[in-house]
Amino acid sequence: MAAVKAALFDDKSHRDEVARRLQNEKYKRILLLGTSEKMVNKIAVRLQLPPPQKIIKIEDISSQEEIEKAIRTRRIEGKHVIPVPSIEVKKSYSGIFYDVIRIFKKEVAPPWIGHVATLHEKSLVRPEYSKRGKVIISEAALSQFVIHCVDEYDKNIKVKKVLVKDDKMGYRIVITIDVPYGIQLGGNIHELQQYVIDTIEHYTGILIEEINIIIDKITENELHAI
Repeated sequence: MAAVKAALFDDKSHRDEVARRLQNEKYKRILLLGTSEKMVNKIAVRLQLPPPQKIIKIEDISSQEEIEKAIRTRRIEGKHVIPVPSIEVKKSYSGIFYDVIRIFKKEVAPPWIGHVATLHEKSLVRPEYSKRGKVIISEAALSQFVIHCVDEYDKNIKVKKVLVKDDKMGYRIVITIDVPYGIQLGGNIHELQQYVIDTIEHYTGILIEEINIIIDKITENELHAI
């Protein structure tokens, strides 16, 4: 969770420090790394950078076989393949370095040269937290978190049902609610939607891909009834 928060620049002082440093640098291009387009866009906003002009997906640079092998290695052995030369990892993070992977690839060159073989190096690391088991947030716990967020935002809004689905891009949540008569459905409900997303991501470190809110019933406002 701490690693995810750091990757998302969740800490304001850290975020401001990096943003100031970037503003003083004369750069032409910046590579942002993330596990989804949403994550990359969020990093760009937080570092006061323009939206990404080009998205490079893992499928564009790695074969399906390589991806599946990396997933198996991560789940079973707790090891991660990262596209960084081993010398860089050993220099700063020698404690997590595990092995090196060298890949030869043939790349197309001008006709008078023919094919050129290039060497790409990746590092295999095993972070300390991967040795201690996994932390999993159950759908029931996440549902309770959602109910608490809605109650914290407005006690007059009643949550009737919460559906949670976990996929590769992040969590997708559907919230069915009853709202009292007189509430501004446009502004307030969208604010509630963003409040739940921000709160869950801040306190759990997980990514919310989307939250859909279904208004099932308009109830009579208690103050109005009196």
